[in-house]
Amino acid sequence: MNGQRQSRFDKGNDVVVMKFGGTSVEDGDAIRRLIEIVQSRLSAQVVVVVSALARVTDQLLEAGNAAAKGHLGSALATVRNIYVRHEELADSLVDGSAYSALDRELRGEFRALESLLHDLEVSRRLDLKSQDQLLGFGECFSSRLVKEALCQAGVNAGHVDARRCIVTDARHGQANPVWYATDQQIQDTVSPLLESGRVAVLGGFIASTSDGVPTTLGRGGSDFSAAIIGAALCASRVEIWTDVDGVMTTDPKLCSDARVIRKMSFDEAAELAHLGAKVLHPATLAPAMRENIPVYVLNSRRPEGEGTEIAARARAGKVVNAITAKRKIAAVEIESERAVDSELLRTVYAAFDRHSCAVDVMATSLGRISLLVGSTAALPGIAADLQGVAKVRWENHKALVSLVGEKIRRQPDVASRAFAAVADRDVRVLCQGASDRTISFLVEESKVEESVQRLHALFFAKPEASPDWEEVSVAFCQAGVSQAG
Repeated sequence: MNGQRQSRFDKGNDVVVMKFGGTSVEDGDAIRRLIEIVQSRLSAQVVVVVSALARVTDQLLEAGNAAAKGHLGSALATVRNIYVRHEELADSLVDGSAYSALDRELRGEFRALESLLHDLEVSRRLDLKSQDQLLGFGECFSSRLVKEALCQAGVNAGHVDARRCIVTDARHGQANPVWYATDQQIQDTVSPLLESGRVAVLGGFIASTSDGVPTTLGRGGSDFSAAIIGAALCASRVEIWTDVDGVMTTDPKLCSDARVIRKMSFDEAAELAHLGAKVLHPATLAPAMRENIPVYVLNSRRPEGEGTEIAARARAGKVVNAITAKRKIAAVEIESERAVDSELLRTVYAAFDRHSCAVDVMATSLGRISLLVGSTAALPGIAADLQGVAKVRWENHKALVSLVGEKIRRQPDVASRAFAAVADRDVRVLCQGASDRTISFLVEESKVEESVQRLHALFFAKPEASPDWEEVSVAFCQAGVSQAG
């Protein structure tokens, strides 16, 4: 983070930051499991970061869109259902005066939410600034509920509004932390609770600018919140509690043979997150990496499981550690009459930047730039900006399938083995990542599942099931797959 930071904590303090996702707080049983897990960590100083209850963020967005279109009644009905769900949970988890206090807090928050929906109905516009304010209610509700449920169970817990802790820029929709200010705020607000022996409970995902305007860290940003807090407090570990047993060798929805990766490096996990793996938010690992704090991905429904440990260095294992697939990719071809040079690249990237269109993969050849992007919405505008400079064409409904592993660059036969397995799937592009840890290729979206299954069988098969690599190499040569990158 910031080299001049003066923390009240050091690496000798046993601070554990535990993040619980939406499915880990979705109902009374889930929250009771959360309580038991937190109780098992009370020998340390504990920070609990919670997401909104499962599906609540989507419902809030639905309500906001309805109000902005003039359907206020529908919007209010949606948030009423959200309120009833939280009220029923509170009734099942908390009693007595604590319930009355929690009920007052929730009612106050819901009145503010309804007021915002009225404003949206008048303005007829849900911009990113209003959306940040709207979506933040989910984490406010869940964190207050979880704090009271912990106290009811005998855990000395205190609530902290994450918007007072995490300071960001004003990039609404996916704000960036202002690191030094955030560190100081976390130490000023969270540290006193920990020092007094209390568990600090915060909502993830939410933040605010230095002027107090609500922002969010983007969908899935509760993981990022946990890592930010862990880094500021020099935590001994960050735990991401979810509904899967850890980081898997591939998406189990695509391949039933997927298995848990017991240990992997920060770099491998970051590559997986960037390339479409859903277990971690892509930005999660950066703060933990900088402070060298191990991150554990664990299953709140099976807390006895080992999960996945993500650390600076992982034990040498397979050449390919995981396979991921990123859908809804567009393949973009930018063709110019002149050779590709630094000036053309600057012009192209400036156009993509103006339209906030992120580039996943790029390859160049004489007079041509090939790009993969995750959204086509901005491409017509980009094509218009580049008119007279280059011709822009694109194809939709592609998917980027990637192999990730520390040793991939040192094993030149990995690409040939992979492409031999999927050569008949109309593979078009091969890119060996600049990080040395990835090899990616493009397939039709309709062929993702079969491609992943074939590759998983190839690289994660039992030794006795290993194929004849001489035959594989011949098949690859016969396939005539094009390569770029």
